[in-house]
Amino acid sequence: MAGRRHIRVVIADDEPLIRAGIRMILTSDPEIEVVAEAANGREAVDLARAHAADVLLLDIQMPVLDGLSALPELRRAAPSTRVIVLTTFGERENVLRALEHGGAGFLLKDTAPAELIRAVRAAAAGDAYLSPAATRHVVEQLASGREAARAQEARTRLTALSEREREVLALLGEGLSNADAGRRLHMSEATVKTYVSRILAKLGCENRVQAALLARDARL
Repeated sequence: MAGRRHIRVVIADDEPLIRAGIRMILTSDPEIEVVAEAANGREAVDLARAHAADVLLLDIQMPVLDGLSALPELRRAAPSTRVIVLTTFGERENVLRALEHGGAGFLLKDTAPAELIRAVRAAAAGDAYLSPAATRHVVEQLASGREAARAQEARTRLTALSEREREVLALLGEGLSNADAGRRLHMSEATVKTYVSRILAKLGCENRVQAALLARDARL
């Protein structure tokens, strides 16, 4: 669309071939601009700040400064940059740590090109992104390993929500998009988005992935 601002993306991965592949996919979208590439976590922090990146695709396993260690620094140095972590299902504890540090989404390295583009667009728009299947898998795996005390804490936090907000939150826990949740609840997508914003504010969550974890902890 003419005059529309590009989504500025930094790619951080220590493997040049992976960076090249991601760049090729992203630049096929005329509204996405890859502004820099980083080979380690330190470069990722510096480049995200220097280029005022909207989205950073961040590998976990990198030299100098790994992706998990880079996340807290990114929050301080480039707080407006949304981070999508490149991961595998086998990195359970890594995913949990990344969520707690405000990661906006998770993608497998063999993600389909169209899903990669959707994830970048969603993150740039302020949403967290996982495919529904990935959301269910990751959230269930993480929730299954948490202690009963965390489940009780989650249920206590959810008492701040209205019944309708709890219904919306339960669908977030299933990995539904705003549009899909709207169809399930017979609401417009815009109305669901308003509910999601209200839920995040009441729960003190930075993004919908963190809210989804709370929903599963509370067994909604």
